Amino acid sequence: MSSGNNVRSIDENRINEGFTHDLIIIGSGPAGMSAATVAAACGLRTVVLDEQPRAGGQIYRNVTVAPRTVKELLGRDYCHGASLAERFARSGAEVRYGTLVWDVARDLTVTAQQSGRSFNVRAPQLVIATGAMERPSPLPGWTLPGVLNAGAAQIAIKTAAQVPDGRVVLVGSGPLLLLVACQLLDGGAKIAGIIETSPAENNRRALKHLTLAATCPKILGKGLRMLWKLRRAGVRFAKHVEDVRIEATDDGQRVRAVSFVEGGSAQRIEADVALLHHGVVPNTQITRLLRVDHSWSDQQLAWHPAVDAWGETSLSGLRIAGDGAAIAGALAAEASGAIAAIGAAVAIGKLDAKRGEELAKSWRSALKHQQRVRPFLDALYRPPEWLVNCADDTVVCRCEEVTAGRVREMAKLGCEGPNQTKFFSRCGMGPCQGRMCGITVTQILANTHHRTPSEIGAYRIRAPIKPISLGSLAALACTPDQTPQKKEHKS
Repeated sequence: MSSGNNVRSIDENRINEGFTHDLIIIGSGPAGMSAATVAAACGLRTVVLDEQPRAGGQIYRNVTVAPRTVKELLGRDYCHGASLAERFARSGAEVRYGTLVWDVARDLTVTAQQSGRSFNVRAPQLVIATGAMERPSPLPGWTLPGVLNAGAAQIAIKTAAQVPDGRVVLVGSGPLLLLVACQLLDGGAKIAGIIETSPAENNRRALKHLTLAATCPKILGKGLRMLWKLRRAGVRFAKHVEDVRIEATDDGQRVRAVSFVEGGSAQRIEADVALLHHGVVPNTQITRLLRVDHSWSDQQLAWHPAVDAWGETSLSGLRIAGDGAAIAGALAAEASGAIAAIGAAVAIGKLDAKRGEELAKSWRSALKHQQRVRPFLDALYRPPEWLVNCADDTVVCRCEEVTAGRVREMAKLGCEGPNQTKFFSRCGMGPCQGRMCGITVTQILANTHHRTPSEIGAYRIRAPIKPISLGSLAALACTPDQTPQKKEHKS
């Protein structure tokens, strides 16, 4: 605080610039909770916005209220989230649950909705910790009732302590597919089979990364234990399959079976529920909205926002923490959240650069350790090319029911990129705003035009990024807490 009339404090300057906080964090998963805890310890006035009713994100969903039986079923990794959530709750950061962020401006003003009313918050630093989403799996029949992403089955365990009824078939590849299979098995579900779609050549690709991955024995050991557990339980495995199709019942109202080709031989497993998973990709809706720099990753087959060592993007003050920048897992997200918060504290003068580097050192070491295994996993579980080169009658845009064949037809008619598909067919214009089809449409166009995804580009995102009501929008004009009051200082 100033002792003279002509000097303002840092806090007063921020208020006069229209800032309501020092730092805004969107998302309270491992990255968001870690960022908020570290930021509050650094003295930043922090607010966390999250759509869910409590902290945890997708990976630690409901961890603060989950019953003991669920925690035992989900294991030690899930329970680690409880200690992180406890530290987050004690941090003193302001938290607004049940809050849907629907716009972010380039001056880092965040517009969100809570209890049906929209409001604004603004800070000089913003951390996006919205994590990842499951990669689309456009297979024939994937829109049938009874077909879910594997993550949806995990959510049912975490929120309702329930597993799918009937015969469950898991289709795809990746560590999460095996993890969900083990959790369902422990929960009493009937696993009829696991259909692995990773091509055989992935093993050769992954082999060159094995030496580096071997420096993370606990992570590799976890995967081997899951495989051993499923094998011991007698779960049927089909490996390196092609031409996967989900068959419907005679009335077309539900899943009946999953058919596929294994080693040149046609196979079929009867199923009541089909769970799909081909890895996860960064959730880039907000970074796309803000037009920051992105690059296409040939290793993870996804868009990555460009970030520096402190998580800052090409827009000053905007930082990404966790899987929203690149897929690396929950512990890596926790480390990157802390690093982003320290970077924010240095940027606004709460820490000097030297102290910031000291605080970040251990977090950088933890992050680097978690990242060592990623090249091996990315190569081993790389989705097959036939997943994108799907049959013409396969729906790729579920909101507007646009097929792969229609996208290819648009390309032949002169459509050069995803945004033009909106004029041809409304592809990408549904409620999900291209979240579920964007990557697939880019890849189909790239393959059809014999170009790279980087040359094709991605959907432009515009606000509102999620549906809101006109009443909520009208409330924005008279929200009491969105306009900060000027503090009075005594001489």
